[in-house]
Amino acid sequence: MVSYLEFEKPVAALEARIAELRQTASAGDVDISAEIRRLEMKSADLLASTYAALTPWQKTQVARHPMRPHFKDFVEQAFADFMPLGGDRYYGDDQAIIGGFARLNGRRVMLIGHEKGHDTQTRIKHNFGMGKPEGYRKAIRLMELAGRFGLPVVTLVDTSGAFPGIEAEERGQAEAIARSTEACLGLPVPMVAVIVGEGGSGGAVALASAERVLMLEHAVYSVISPEGCASILWRTNEKAAEAAEAMKVTAQDLLALGVIDRIVKEPVGGAHRDPALATSALAKAIGEELDELGKLKPEQLRAKREERFLRIGEG
Repeated sequence: MVSYLEFEKPVAALEARIAELRQTASAGDVDISAEIRRLEMKSADLLASTYAALTPWQKTQVARHPMRPHFKDFVEQAFADFMPLGGDRYYGDDQAIIGGFARLNGRRVMLIGHEKGHDTQTRIKHNFGMGKPEGYRKAIRLMELAGRFGLPVVTLVDTSGAFPGIEAEERGQAEAIARSTEACLGLPVPMVAVIVGEGGSGGAVALASAERVLMLEHAVYSVISPEGCASILWRTNEKAAEAAEAMKVTAQDLLALGVIDRIVKEPVGGAHRDPALATSALAKAIGEELDELGKLKPEQLRAKREERFLRIGEG
């Protein structure tokens, strides 16, 4: 069952009418198949036109959609032989950031990413994808392990930001994020980062400082949430849509600015409407990037990362 966003209400009304007609057709002798087909075509066209003209705020809503695939969904559908590795060897095991060995189309990789959860229980377990210091230190440990064994690193970023609680600050949140960013930049192996939902602040950058940064078509990436920006600038989060427009949070804006390198197309209506198709496109794009990066030596990879980040903002 599809969960509709506010701007999708016209589509929801059409699809509800189609469902009613199908039920009527199955229960009676009247042939209304032509009318159903007409409405299906109209609904598909309306969905396509709606998603072709999304505002930055609407894209933010899509990126946060409750049915949007998360880390565990991508692992299940795109990766094989996933072997999770837990703990940072200092404090504990953060469930907001998950990582371990995996295979992508037969290629061994180190896979790391944020997991938000799908219902109340799993969202609490995974802290809504907001990593704590031990999560970022776990990521550092896994990246160092990947470098030791010559495995490329793939990260799937989906967080509103690192956990801001006092206990995280007490355990060195800022230092852990900085060290994780440093670990990314110093990797002697290829690294591909993909923003699959929300890429929020340093919590995202700590896993996305790669030589190739990709974004799903309707993902967002920013230094602060639109609501947070609006609260600071206008003392109200009611101007979140205005803030999202000004912040250039969309994949399309960020590609033009040189912050990311590639956009991965989503199914019409967003990844949540066809997770299998979205996952297939994601796996293909990552594989292509790793094929190219695999030709480079460690010093070339480090230089490529440094160059891409120093180049941001030149235009």
